[in-house]
Amino acid sequence: MDIRAYNREAWNTEADKKNPWTIPVGPEVIAAARQGEWSLLLTPLKPVPPEWYPPLEGADVLCLASAGGQQGPVLAAVGARVTVLDNSPRQLDSDRQVAEREGLEINLVEGDMRDLSVFPDASFDLIFHPVSNVFIPDVQPVWREAYRVLRPGGVLLAGFMNPVMYIFDLELLEEEQRLEVRYKLPYSDLEDLPKETLEKWLADGQPVEFSHTLEEQIGGQLQAGFLLAGFYEDTHPDDLLCDYMPTLIATRAIKPSK
Repeated sequence: MDIRAYNREAWNTEADKKNPWTIPVGPEVIAAARQGEWSLLLTPLKPVPPEWYPPLEGADVLCLASAGGQQGPVLAAVGARVTVLDNSPRQLDSDRQVAEREGLEINLVEGDMRDLSVFPDASFDLIFHPVSNVFIPDVQPVWREAYRVLRPGGVLLAGFMNPVMYIFDLELLEEEQRLEVRYKLPYSDLEDLPKETLEKWLADGQPVEFSHTLEEQIGGQLQAGFLLAGFYEDTHPDDLLCDYMPTLIATRAIKPSK
């Protein structure tokens, strides 16, 4: 299976279904951002701490796998020069619609989060990367490319899943709201779901997901050359496991100045 092509169409479908991460911000959000009142999410509930951002006026910002008309337009409204790269044309359309409605300049690029070769080295001051690398099987290229395109002293803000959530039987969790350990990590929808379940999910057009170890997520950033400078955990309002523990993580990483 061509994972990128399949998940492109799956996220186009998610936009049609009004997935919460596909609903663009309204005019009131942009108006408030222009007055200095704004916040963004890397994970479902906790806003990113204001001190995690570098100065944004005139900064070059890459919203990585972050289309949907939510983060890019807000960052543009506060004065950043924003580029949004995403795999889904429908998601990029949401950013385009907000930009046209609000008179914002946003550079939109359809592409793979693992391949930023369209951008020269040291192109950005900030990368904003909300939970999305769960939709690719290999995460290390994301960290390597992010490091390459950031300027020295640049900041990577990333959100991702705690892999523990993938050890549970997903059908029981979805249909019966019951936690039962079933899968060994690392997990892949394509390799671990029962054949009948996978066929049903693919027929429904659900995005294909992959777990990544904390060694790949956090250790991978360090291996790429980043220094970790911030960390928090978050929950999801519809996830039963969150009754017992956080299931999402956000990190702030810095590319050292030479």
